Amino acid sequence: MRTIAAPLAAHLAGDATTTCHAWRVLRRDGAVLGFTDHDADLWVAGTLCRAASGFAASEDETGQGFAAASGEVAGGFSSEAIRPEDLSAGHYDGARVELYLVNWAEPAQAALLAVREIGEVMRAGERFSAELRSIAHRLDQPQGRLYNRRCDAELGDSRCRVDLTGWRAAGTVMAVEDRSHVRLSGLDAFAEGFFDGGTLELGGRRHVIDRHRLPGDGTARLTLWLPLEEVPASGTACTVTAGCDKRFATCKVRFGNGLNFRGFPHVPGTDFSYSYADGERLHDGGPIFE
Repeated sequence: MRTIAAPLAAHLAGDATTTCHAWRVLRRDGAVLGFTDHDADLWVAGTLCRAASGFAASEDETGQGFAAASGEVAGGFSSEAIRPEDLSAGHYDGARVELYLVNWAEPAQAALLAVREIGEVMRAGERFSAELRSIAHRLDQPQGRLYNRRCDAELGDSRCRVDLTGWRAAGTVMAVEDRSHVRLSGLDAFAEGFFDGGTLELGGRRHVIDRHRLPGDGTARLTLWLPLEEVPASGTACTVTAGCDKRFATCKVRFGNGLNFRGFPHVPGTDFSYSYADGERLHDGGPIFE
């Protein structure tokens, strides 16, 4: 049950009210930002909520029981509030959002209406919209591991344990064909396709590599999964890391890491489930190999 302090309750019970909404956004990196749909900045719960952000909220859907409530908030990019590069870098993924009802004539009179998490974010030009999910949405998320033929670890993480020292290379940007294609020098010692599925660390950001090709002019041509937010200048230094296709054969032969493979390569597939017994295969309950 929500409790409203007596001063705000008395204000709401009056004939005329001076209320607005305010949002406190608590990012995972520790940054705290405030926004309001009022026409002036307000201090709410110790945070300066800016009015120039253009924040506006949609209808909020709630249900009984454990049904996850959802809503949406929209706004515009600005240098003092939310920057597009921060959004692209994932700084707002899973951020905590507190929604307040505030008496703008007396900002100390504020009531916490809901706590949400930022879900899907969509961009359109200089504006964005973000889905707000209640904490109950976590109950709908899969828990535990999935049985999959391919590995579910990230190359080089604590579960994979591959030392990436020998799988990284320093490169230099020679040319940018477009935001999805970059040519680098310094990768002459690596065969074509070596960095397929790997990462390109450039300007403090990490980009996933789709294809690594050698055009034959002494450079390496990288195709990125997502376009660059900013076009780097020629001569910019970068780091390229090899990728993994998550197959057991790749883990065992290429990386020599078969003992740490985090998949289930010998689980029978659907084709086996629909097959029938015959005299050509052995059905003794033993392990089935690819």
